[in-house]
Amino acid sequence: MIECLNLSKKFGHFTAVDDLTFTANKGQVLGFLGPNGAGKSTTMKMITGFLEPTAGEIKVCGIDIAADPITVKQKIGYLPEGAPSYGEMEVGQFLYFIAKLRGIDANMLKPAVESVVSRVNLEKVFFQKIETLSKGFKRRVGLAQAIIHDPEVLIMDEPTDGLDPNQKHQVRELIIDMSKDKTIILSTHILEEVHAVCDRAIVIAGGKIVADHSPAEMEKMSKYHHAVSFISDLDTQLLNKIKNMDCVLDVDYDSRLKETTVIPTQGLFIFDEISAFLKKEAIQVKSLKMEAGRLDEVFRNITQTAGEREVVK
Repeated sequence: MIECLNLSKKFGHFTAVDDLTFTANKGQVLGFLGPNGAGKSTTMKMITGFLEPTAGEIKVCGIDIAADPITVKQKIGYLPEGAPSYGEMEVGQFLYFIAKLRGIDANMLKPAVESVVSRVNLEKVFFQKIETLSKGFKRRVGLAQAIIHDPEVLIMDEPTDGLDPNQKHQVRELIIDMSKDKTIILSTHILEEVHAVCDRAIVIAGGKIVADHSPAEMEKMSKYHHAVSFISDLDTQLLNKIKNMDCVLDVDYDSRLKETTVIPTQGLFIFDEISAFLKKEAIQVKSLKMEAGRLDEVFRNITQTAGEREVVK
């Protein structure tokens, strides 16, 4: 559904995107991760036809965007950063305006607007001017205009930016529901969002792809993969006993939360060993769990390593 081949974008002497090649398939939610200035938004703008690449090729639904940009844009729904809109318009007016621009038949305008208003929960602000809305509602209006024409491809830049926890949950549920018959690319700084909605994550740093994995594969790259955490008030002697176990690489102890995290050697499964140790030492614990891995740690390692490589160059 989306093919990017050797994609680059330069602004003067600055290279924002450097030779990116990737594909995204139907039914897939692809997350773009990376530090600020990594090239995520620039890549999305090129896929949507908002920016012209300096080099490379982009195909959407098999159509070269350089050869037929209008047809490509008809197939794309785009939620840019900041959710720009016409502030003097009421929400309903704006959505009817967008529906007409998108070529929706006159007899289908009302059902299309009513459907998207319901899906994104905009009923309460339908007659309110956009400029008077909160950041969260403005974001939802931006999402509504992106999906009103039921596009085959959906490109979203920080889709849950400015939303409260309940709104984030609603939008994530909507993304998962829409992903069944669409190709979705979203950028995010929220790593829990990758867990919640993405099948695959591409990490970009310095304009280059530095990782391309499923969230589960990324978790396996974490030193906390299969780590065991429990809450109990431990003394130094007991912590040292755990640290000296053959299957243990290291131990983190948070004195404020009274939480101990036991990091295994090379991702070994150590839950049984730690459980047996706690029972043997008669240690009372409030909770005991095994971690899949920590995406924030993997993200930092990948992007920092990429930055060091850039310095070496």
